[in-house]
Amino acid sequence: MKRILIIGVTGSIGRQTLDVAARHQDDFIIAGMSAHRDEAGLLAAAVLHPHASLCLSGIAPVSPSVQYSGTEGLRNMIERTEADIVVNAAAGAAGLLPSLYALGSGKHLALANKETIVMAGRLVLEAASKAGKNILPVDSEHSAIFNMVERFGRRSVRGVIITASGGAFRDLPVERLQHVSPRDALAHPTWNMGAKITVDSASMANKGLEVIEAARLFSFSSTEIQVVIHPESRVHSFIRTLDGSLYAQMSRPDMRIPILNALSWPEVVEESVADMDPSDIQLHFSKPSPERYPLLVLAYQALDSGEGATAAYNAANEVAVQAFMDGYLRFTDIPAVVEKTLEPGYPSRLENLEAVAAADHLARVEAECILKEYR
Repeated sequence: MKRILIIGVTGSIGRQTLDVAARHQDDFIIAGMSAHRDEAGLLAAAVLHPHASLCLSGIAPVSPSVQYSGTEGLRNMIERTEADIVVNAAAGAAGLLPSLYALGSGKHLALANKETIVMAGRLVLEAASKAGKNILPVDSEHSAIFNMVERFGRRSVRGVIITASGGAFRDLPVERLQHVSPRDALAHPTWNMGAKITVDSASMANKGLEVIEAARLFSFSSTEIQVVIHPESRVHSFIRTLDGSLYAQMSRPDMRIPILNALSWPEVVEESVADMDPSDIQLHFSKPSPERYPLLVLAYQALDSGEGATAAYNAANEVAVQAFMDGYLRFTDIPAVVEKTLEPGYPSRLENLEAVAAADHLARVEAECILKEYR
């Protein structure tokens, strides 16, 4: 039985991880859980897991049942809790350090936090190698790539195709995008996700982050990674083998499948939530429009520019999305903020966490300065 520690248990991925554990009680047990500020949600989750360690990382807890608090408390919980695998479902750049804490404490990492790899992929992969532990992707796209690459062998694969739903504004005329609201952006046609990633889906910044993540996780160049719009969200990624053949991973759009695959790796556990009837499936694919999705174009440019640029891309997008959610930046101005933030240039390599933090901070300061033009 594997012992699981969940970072971000009250979010979408965290809740679905609890559901996976509940469906497979003979395979998994919850050893620890953290939330950032949602103490009520953390305590509600703990009712069914009374022996789990608890941490509230963003505020001081009220309940004495929460043993750990703050950033240092989160580190202590990760390091002291006996667990086999840490599910990192933290949101944004704050997820980087928990990933490193997990690997440094000798635990496998089930990674749902894109920013960990986008900001510091090489450093995190080196930490995993040093610890002799696996990084198991939880994103549906990277989970699909991981499982297919593991079965075919990396040397047999010469490219990947990542699918994208197209987000809430996939079919909206481009000229109307400047008038959309945060509420409009949160109406995702397929997936049920957190607010920030749902906005990123509408702009396709999330797909840009996934392109960067795929390049770092699987050692692909930007030219070996393609993105296609796939409204049905049944194919989660393709790999292209040396002979030109395409192989796809297909399932219902249910995040419990990649979560289960990460937790059970290298075993395959029986489950039915992904089952589909091929006779009921119609699949459509198309190329994303650069005019509609300029943030995807910027992500490829950042990837080619190097590690500092990808960290800055992530930071600038986080700042701009928050401004959009706060109501003083138009949706169509998010790419402009990111593009202007990237203009000064950033180091091609980030040799340590201090350099990562510096690039992230510089980009956030630059983005905030640019935002003053829009207030």
